[in-house]
Amino acid sequence: MNDENSHLLHVRLRAHDKYLRLIDAAQKLPPVVTAVAHPCDEVSLGGAVEARKLRLIEPILVGPMARIRDVAAQYQIDLADLPIICSAHSHESAAKAVALVREGKAEALMKGSLHTDELMGAVVARDTGIRTDRRISHCFVMDVPGHVDPLIITDAAVNISPTLEDKVHIVQNAIDLAHAVGYPEVRVAILSAMETVNPKVLSTIEAAALCKMADRGQITGAILDGPLALDNAISPEAAAVKHIVSPVAGRANLLVVPNIEAGNMLAKSLSFLAGADCAGIVLGARVPIILTSRADTLTARQASCAIASMVAAARRL
Repeated sequence: MNDENSHLLHVRLRAHDKYLRLIDAAQKLPPVVTAVAHPCDEVSLGGAVEARKLRLIEPILVGPMARIRDVAAQYQIDLADLPIICSAHSHESAAKAVALVREGKAEALMKGSLHTDELMGAVVARDTGIRTDRRISHCFVMDVPGHVDPLIITDAAVNISPTLEDKVHIVQNAIDLAHAVGYPEVRVAILSAMETVNPKVLSTIEAAALCKMADRGQITGAILDGPLALDNAISPEAAAVKHIVSPVAGRANLLVVPNIEAGNMLAKSLSFLAGADCAGIVLGARVPIILTSRADTLTARQASCAIASMVAAARRL
């Protein structure tokens, strides 16, 4: 192996390299004002403060003031001059955080220590929420060791069993995200259990329909191919064995799963078997929504904030 190839291999395998590139890119942007809903534990409060130190977000904390200050004192988290909007409980925290977005005072929303359903309930509320004409969907932006680029997986967290119409929105949301975070070319694999259209397997029919919709301009900004099985979506060798020739096969950087079970299993398999990190973001609302979990590494939480900052910046253009 020559020196150049050795260097490339080192870059590809270095832990968190892809997330660090995203964070570096986001730091060149103004910090995005972010309503943080109910940051009442060490992980959520500390994560917001650390993201502020990196100039990724400018948090507005929304929650019971006494509880927030108690957590800060217990874990020696310096709140400095951070604004706190007081609420009585988690439901009110979610409602007030969403209200900040509606009032134009925040360009992103961040989940604190409340349940995801509480936050999303406030987001989709008919009269007071922040829905758009897009279907709301979730994307994981995964840092997979040994994989050159960040890998987007959608939807593994919000839409349980999406229809074809839902998938049009899910795919377009993810494509827009890929452009916002700087993908020079977006290559979308519509996943199924096989790479041929089978009338008995609905996901293969929907994959073919999505690809034709892209051909007709109903989905824009990317190259689509499907149905593809996971192996021939990301492995050039597997694609060659199956004689699949397309710009996407073996080179996909955005994976669209057929349903939430498949997506959840894929993302968790990469996390727990391949050592991947998951940054998570919800799209389709008026602003990007940062979803993190207690199991996320600090770097993954910071990457989620960086991604939200870049999405917010792209929407200003």
